[in-house]
Amino acid sequence: MKRLARMVLVTVFALVAGLALTSCTDDTSQDKENKAKQENYDHLVAQQPAGRMEYSPTREAINQWIKTWGKRGKLSYVYIQNARGEYGYFIMKGLPVPRCKMLTPTDRVESSSDGVAVLPQPGMDGTYSSGSTCNAYYGFDATTGAYMEFTVGTNQSFFLFDKPMTMPEYASAKQLGPTSVKDVKNKP
Repeated sequence: MKRLARMVLVTVFALVAGLALTSCTDDTSQDKENKAKQENYDHLVAQQPAGRMEYSPTREAINQWIKTWGKRGKLSYVYIQNARGEYGYFIMKGLPVPRCKMLTPTDRVESSSDGVAVLPQPGMDGTYSSGSTCNAYYGFDATTGAYMEFTVGTNQSFFLFDKPMTMPEYASAKQLGPTSVKDVKNKP
C-alpha cells in the first residue's frame, strides 16, 4: 500500500512539474515583446548609463520658491493680460490658490473581496467637487482682506511676481483690486 501511495505521489509530482515547465516555455506574443523591450532597455542602459549631476538647478529653484513664498505676510503681484494684450493687476496676501486645491483628500480607496473602489469624498464645505475648477484662482486682497477670484484660460493669462514689476507693460497695468502698488510700497 505504501508503495502504491508513493507511486501515485511521484506521478502527481511529475505531472505538476511537467505542466509548470511547459507553461514557462509557452510565452505569449506580448511576453516576447515585453522581453525584447526589456533586453533593449538593459542594452541601452549598459551603453548609455544615466548621468550623475554634481548640482541640481531644479532643486535650487524649488528651495528658492520655498524661501520666497514660505514667509507669512508675503504679497503676490498678479498681472492679468487679456486677449487685446492689455494688462491689469491686483495684489494679494500670499499666493493665489487654484480652486481645485483641497486641505483634505478628495477620494478614498476601499478594498473588498469584490475588488478596489475609489470613492469620492466631500470637501470641507460638505459638497463634492469634480475638480474641474483648476483654472479658477482665489485669494485675499493685500490691504482690505477682500476675497478675490479670477479665471484664466482662453485668451487670458496671468503672471505672478513677488514684487511689483516696472517693465512698461506692467508699469502701465490698470489696478483691478482695492490695493494699489502705492498702498503697499513699504511692505514685504
